[in-house]
Amino acid sequence: MTDFYTSASSSYSSPSVSAHMREVPFPEAQRNARRHTRGSAGFTLIEIMAVVVIMGMLMATLAVGISGQLDRATIANTKTQINRIEQALEFYKLDNKRFPNADQGLDALLRQPTAPPVPKSYNPAGYIKREALLDAWDMPFQYRIPGSHNPYTFDIWSYGPDGVEGGDDIKNWSDEGDA
Repeated sequence: MTDFYTSASSSYSSPSVSAHMREVPFPEAQRNARRHTRGSAGFTLIEIMAVVVIMGMLMATLAVGISGQLDRATIANTKTQINRIEQALEFYKLDNKRFPNADQGLDALLRQPTAPPVPKSYNPAGYIKREALLDAWDMPFQYRIPGSHNPYTFDIWSYGPDGVEGGDDIKNWSDEGDA
């Protein structure tokens, strides 16, 4: 007994039906079908170049914005480092009743000074980590005591991105009172 679906599928795959189905009575329609598939197979060089140019313009716009953000973040990070050094100097003063002098410098926050005045209650662990004494451009922070801008304490500053004193320095004082 043959099943309806089996007989239908077997007759459908017969060579005579297949050959008949392969014949296309309209050769023009066949050519148009080939032409249509050939044209939609990919993108033209002009289309690809237009997309690349647009992406390049977007990237350039983003790069300018990100670059400015990175510069501002680096300066903000350096200001934060100056605050950390100020706090470490205050802890040093709490333990030793004075700030490190100019000869001892900021290195006194890392290891106990041997030059006078030798601190008597120095914290053996130090007051700050070595990398905190370098600014974002890997230059050491500058320290002056007594400060010329903060005469009762100290001045701390970084030479900033250009590495030269003046101009874009990052410091622990404001220029409003200086003239």
